[in-house]
Amino acid sequence: MVDDRFGTASRPGAEAAPGTLLVASPSLLDPNFRRTVVYLIEHRAQGSLGVVLNRPSEITVRDVLPAWAPLSSAPPSVFVGGPVESESAICLAAVRTGQDPTRLDGLIAVRGPVAQVDLDRDPGGLAPVLRGLRVFAGYAGWDAGQLDGEIRRGDWYVVPALPDDVFTRREAGLWGHVLRRQGLPLALLATYPADVRHN
Repeated sequence: MVDDRFGTASRPGAEAAPGTLLVASPSLLDPNFRRTVVYLIEHRAQGSLGVVLNRPSEITVRDVLPAWAPLSSAPPSVFVGGPVESESAICLAAVRTGQDPTRLDGLIAVRGPVAQVDLDRDPGGLAPVLRGLRVFAGYAGWDAGQLDGEIRRGDWYVVPALPDDVFTRREAGLWGHVLRRQGLPLALLATYPADVRHN
């Protein structure tokens, strides 16, 4: 059972939805998700899907998708999106101000300027309308009702996402950064030591 003294796991307005973040509770010790920030792409009755934003790999986009490398945000790594189907690629991008991802071929809107990219398309056609792009190997997936149960249990905090979270250059500190900007009481968790023996 997770210690949820602050009652943050089920606070009002923290509804899981496409385009929100799941921030791992300090007590979530599963190595796939410890201190991760997950961007939710889908959250439906049938299940949920998201990608981990703060796990860059040593593989670059140029290594696996060279045509997309010029559009890739720094760092140019392929990020480990999650433990499911780690050989598959999911790509997220943000469109430039004034562009509508619902009206652009090759994009599937998620929320606001963020959209999934069809990697089978010609990147040249999308280059003028994108301001950021990140490729993920694999994803995090939950069966029907599973994610809601984990949220109720206190494994995840659901918080609003900023489009730039998806393309951050500070991936190593993203977990603490996202918690700190929530204000109290969640901001206090950003100081939670990675190893409680150092507390």
